[in-house]
Amino acid sequence: MVLAKVVEVIGDQGHRTVRKIRCRILEGDEEGKILVRNTRGPIREDDVVHIKETQMEG
Repeated sequence: MVLAKVVEVIGDQGHRTVRKIRCRILEGDEEGKILVRNTRGPIREDDVVHIKETQMEG
């Protein structure tokens, strides 16, 4: 798992508890990379979250 800081909360994704966020990786080989992920539960800008996967499928 990698730590990431929430840069922006983009909005709700259909279900009330699912939100799409934009976050910046804080550590590891991918440091500084910005990702878009779906999250559950309350979240706001500047929160720090754990990201399981940082690599994109290709």
